[in-house]
Amino acid sequence: MLRNEVFACFAFYSTLLILKMYTLAVVTGQVRLRKKAFANPEDALRHGGIQYYRDDPYVERCLRAHRNDMENIYPFLFLGAIYSMIGPSRAVARGHFLVFFLARVMHTVAYLFALRAPMRSLSYIIGQLPCVSMAIQIIIAVAAYA
Repeated sequence: MLRNEVFACFAFYSTLLILKMYTLAVVTGQVRLRKKAFANPEDALRHGGIQYYRDDPYVERCLRAHRNDMENIYPFLFLGAIYSMIGPSRAVARGHFLVFFLARVMHTVAYLFALRAPMRSLSYIIGQLPCVSMAIQIIIAVAAYA
C-alpha cells in the first residue's frame, strides 16, 4: 500500500476531482441530448436531423465549466504530487487538498446553476490559495538544488 500518508491523502482527493470531471463530462453529454444541440453533424443526424447541429447556451456553459476544471485541476495534480514529496505535515497537506477540492466542487455548482456573482469568483480564489501555498513551499524546498 502507499507508505507516504500525504501522498495517499493527495491520491484520494485527486481521484475525487477526476471523478468530478468525468461527471461533468456526462452531464454535458446529457444536456446535449436533452437540448438537441450537437457539436458534430453526424451526431445531429443520428438524433433527429442536421438542424440539431447547433450551439446551445447551456451546453456552452457546461463546456466552459469543464474547460475551467482542466485549467485548474491539472496544475493542482502536478503541485500536489510534488508537494507530497517534500515532507509536509499530513494535517496541513490534507487541509490544502480538502480546500482545493471543496472550492472546485463549489465552482462547478456555481457555474452549472448560474449562481449569483461573486460565488464562482470566490470559489476560484479560494481554490487558488492552497495551490499558491504549495507552489511557494515547493520552491523553498527545492531552491537549494536549482
